[in-house]
Amino acid sequence: MGDEEHPPRLAPEVAQPSVDSGGRSLELPTSGETEPLVLSRGNLFCVTNHRGDIAPAGARDLGLFCDDTRHLSYLELFVAGGPPVVLSAGTHGAANSQVDLTLTDSQFGGFLTDPQNFLHIRRKQLLDGELVEQIVVTNHLRRAVDLWLELRMAADFADVFEVRGARRKRRGTLKPPQHAGDQLIFMYQGLDGETYRTVVRMWPEPKRVGPTGPFWELRLEPGEATVLEVIVQPARGVPRELVAVPFDVRLQRLRSAHDQFISSTTVVSCNNVSFQDALSHDLQDLDALQLKVDGKHAILGAGIPWFAAPFGRDSILTSLEMLSVAPHLAVDTLRTLAALQGLKFDSWREEEPGKIIHELRRGEMVRTGEIPHARYFGSIDSTPLWLMLLGETHRWLGDRALLEELRPNAEAALAWIQRRLVEGQGFVRYQRTHEKGLENQGWKDSRDGVSFPDGTIAQAPIALVEVQGYVVGALSAMGQVLAALGDDERAAELERQALALKQQLHEAFWVPETEYYALALDGAGRQVPTITSNPGHLLFSGAILDDKASRVVDVLLSEEVYSGYGVRTLARGQAVYNPLSYHNGSVWPHDNALCALGAARYGRGDGALRILEGLYHASRHFRRHRLPELFCGLGRADGDFLVHYPVSCSPQAWASGAFFLLLQAVLGLRADATTGVLHVCNPRLPDFMDKLDLCGLRVGAAHVSLHFKRANGRCHVDVLDQAGPLKVRIDLG
Repeated sequence: MGDEEHPPRLAPEVAQPSVDSGGRSLELPTSGETEPLVLSRGNLFCVTNHRGDIAPAGARDLGLFCDDTRHLSYLELFVAGGPPVVLSAGTHGAANSQVDLTLTDSQFGGFLTDPQNFLHIRRKQLLDGELVEQIVVTNHLRRAVDLWLELRMAADFADVFEVRGARRKRRGTLKPPQHAGDQLIFMYQGLDGETYRTVVRMWPEPKRVGPTGPFWELRLEPGEATVLEVIVQPARGVPRELVAVPFDVRLQRLRSAHDQFISSTTVVSCNNVSFQDALSHDLQDLDALQLKVDGKHAILGAGIPWFAAPFGRDSILTSLEMLSVAPHLAVDTLRTLAALQGLKFDSWREEEPGKIIHELRRGEMVRTGEIPHARYFGSIDSTPLWLMLLGETHRWLGDRALLEELRPNAEAALAWIQRRLVEGQGFVRYQRTHEKGLENQGWKDSRDGVSFPDGTIAQAPIALVEVQGYVVGALSAMGQVLAALGDDERAAELERQALALKQQLHEAFWVPETEYYALALDGAGRQVPTITSNPGHLLFSGAILDDKASRVVDVLLSEEVYSGYGVRTLARGQAVYNPLSYHNGSVWPHDNALCALGAARYGRGDGALRILEGLYHASRHFRRHRLPELFCGLGRADGDFLVHYPVSCSPQAWASGAFFLLLQAVLGLRADATTGVLHVCNPRLPDFMDKLDLCGLRVGAAHVSLHFKRANGRCHVDVLDQAGPLKVRIDLG
């Protein structure tokens, strides 16, 4: 093989994943990759390094996953004369990537004084029910060349909770790989009695296939290219037959499916190319994060890599963010979560009648009962947020049939809230029921997510300030639902209860010393006066007294809280502040979007505009302008570059929806489908764009297209066209 005087180097020995069939936990390294290549499509996702590899073997932040199981824990390309140099790497859409590599002819006997990049290797990977890799090798020398190429792989079948760090007392049995011809099968017998398989097929048939993968020998004439394809299928039980479908056909199928999704959304276009790219990529990510539950219900998964599963809170808030663009996502979310709603008291799952689920997992550890997440209800806010989503969806769609369909679920959710208000002495509180449950059950659910300013962790049962706001919003939303269904008496009573709770919230949580709301009340009833972003959610839920709203916005935009890139989760200057932490000083895009919408609704559109501008500048520091789950809270004044958070999920559903809600906020959009009115209240455009169009915006059965233009310090609005009965009321303030 190769030039006799300069033989190509052989592939080095590579440590295989630390998999012990005897039962011990996995020992997993990390890749150190700061911006991996992430592919997502439905229940399948894949994370590789910038070379397109899953390496080092077993790296906890990489792999091919399906239904919470890692079906490929190692994938690495070796080639004669390598390792090749990376020329470029990136993703095209959310479900396919491309990596370009090269070798120099000095490695194949050329002149060292003038090395030439002669061998081009293009790796394309996509998800289409399985992972498909196409490798195109092209010889640009003016002579023939002999070389070999090897693709090494392994599967540890780790549960996603193992990958995240859970230590198991026992594991199942990893079977010896089966290999012959053009096929390789990895197998694992789980403790749940299930047989997990990773089936690999290759075209053309390699020179040989071993237990670690295929090995090809190639001879390329001058200018010749050869194409290799590999399909990796995750399977439980009996795998389906793998059919050879051309890579380009699969790619076109993905694009057609995405085009169909886009055709169902409001078209948002503006004259800022970077922001337009961000919006396009966000829609690609949200399309790719759609999951099927039980084969019939659809819902958005939370994010990649750790949260590729249905999450009540995440799905609800993302659906709220997308109501002006893709309202069908909200309908899917409402129905799916209604189907999963709690029916009984179960302390292991923290299930209660009427409660909306927190998390649904499908891996081995939940199937064996090692953790409660098969259907886990450990969130205090999913239930009121579900009712808020139902009310807001009705504002946009006016679908009475949907309300009638979901009324039993809404009544059950309301009963859960009323019961919790009684048990919590006027507030909805949380306390986990066993040691494997979440300690904190609001959106800041890390162990130190609810702390006093000095870092002392608040003790349960805890009443979070934003949760009480969600309850106010839920009571009001349920009142609107009942009014739409003709039950005016109960609707009025719920509205009175919402107003009373709003006043009670203010009296219990307002801190005179800071002139701001406390983060929480601890188990002893003490205020937790830490300055956080949580009270900003009171603006979003309409649960704040009018004379205090502007003060809350001012705090959110103060130098201590606003980083220049966005609102921090916790104010700088307190002992517990850490801009590199998960919840105590970082910036979360969805948190910012909710605060911005609330600020605009209370007449502080300037605050919404400033938050949008900060997050736009942040997005320019990320590949594809994709806002991640969170980033570090160091300010723009601290350096020229935004600081990334090391293990932030990206794409993350509610981060992908943030810009759309921010646009709704600054444009002042508020729908009332029951009366056939779209309100456009004091619209504004940020400094980084002059024009924006919304085409096909849906309100009830009507669609409307609007043009926004900034000129002479004001934002002008024109109705371009309209279909269906709708009044557009524009208030320029």
